[in-house]
Amino acid sequence: MNLRVIPFISVSLLMCGLALAHDYRAGDIHIDHPYARASMPGQTSGSAYLTLENKGKQGDELISARSPAAQSVEIHTMSMTADHVMRMREVSGIELKPQEKIVMQPGDGYHLMLLGLKASLKAGDQLPLTLTFKKAGKVETSIYVEENKTKNADAKQEEHHHH
Repeated sequence: MNLRVIPFISVSLLMCGLALAHDYRAGDIHIDHPYARASMPGQTSGSAYLTLENKGKQGDELISARSPAAQSVEIHTMSMTADHVMRMREVSGIELKPQEKIVMQPGDGYHLMLLGLKASLKAGDQLPLTLTFKKAGKVETSIYVEENKTKNADAKQEEHHHH
């Protein structure tokens, strides 16, 4: 291997890592990988996901979220009922106990509902998102819009958004 290429490769890998790293902090709260899935043309709502980790010794709570990309952002939870029906409902916040980690993911648990989207979510887009915590305060983040992985994801997403 040509030794002159090594510094170029190292710098390139570092720059790629910086471009892909999208984690944020608000006090003791670590926010990692905020993302949304691309939406269908004309779709007026979407879901955003992220990981919240309280690295502190005191509890905190995510109490609101907002984005100029949507008329409103609501905190939702999804769960399966005893009769095997998936239910989604808005919640007032997400409590984060000390040392607790909450991973939002499609189809289960918490997510952020983007209502009244001003434009379709396209893979590669970045959307501003402000998260507000009861103790840690506000933090500005960016949601990275990712490509849907499968055709079934599109169908499930469309079904989910007829809210």
